[in-house]
Formats: sequence, C-alpha cells, structure tokens
Amino acid sequence: MKVQVKLDTASTVNCMKILSDPTRLIMMKLLQQKKYCVCQLVDMFETSQPAISQHLRKLKKAKLVTEERKGQWRYYSINTASREYDLIQFILNQIDDEDEAVQLVKQKETQVSC
Repeated sequence: MKVQVKLDTASTVNCMKILSDPTRLIMMKLLQQKKYCVCQLVDMFETSQPAISQHLRKLKKAKLVTEERKGQWRYYSINTASREYDLIQFILNQIDDEDEAVQLVKQKETQVSC
C-alpha cells in the first residue's frame, strides 16, 4: 500500500506554478504515458530546441522529470519518486485524454529517429 505524501504550501505552490505553463502542462501529460526524446518534443510542439530545453530544465530543476542519456540523446519521463508525484498525477488526470490541445500536439508525434 502506497503512503500518500503530504506537501507543504511552498512545495505545492511551486509545483502548481511550474505546471501553470500550458506547454509544460501538455508536456507532462504526454510524459504521463511514456518517455520522449528532446527532438520528438521539438517536432511535436513545433518550437525551437532551446525553448523545449528551457521547459525541460525547469521541470528537471523542480525534480518533476528525470533525464536518461543514451549517447548524445536525452530522454525525459515523469519522476515517479518525486514528492509531488501524487499531486502531479491528480492534476494530469483532470485533463481529458481527448483534450484538443493535447491531441493537436500528440498527432505530430514521430518515431524516435535520433
């Protein structure tokens, strides 16, 4: 049985601030299903690599995602060991899987060609 971790106000506010950005929120919704390479996210969000890396840097700094390196490529997934994991899951589960913004990004997914 998993013990639910209670967060302090500062941790909760910080997590919610980070997830308040639409790009990061959708990114986390995608990462809820599987890990993604930076190059995939660049294509899916149709934005620059530095912009995607900036979003990922903020998520990583908050320990909401983990980074796995394979050669020169970096893959990201939700940090299931994060103290905020339960809060993140609760928030992400409020977003309909058929949400238009999520589907718009998801339909641009390509196979890893890194």
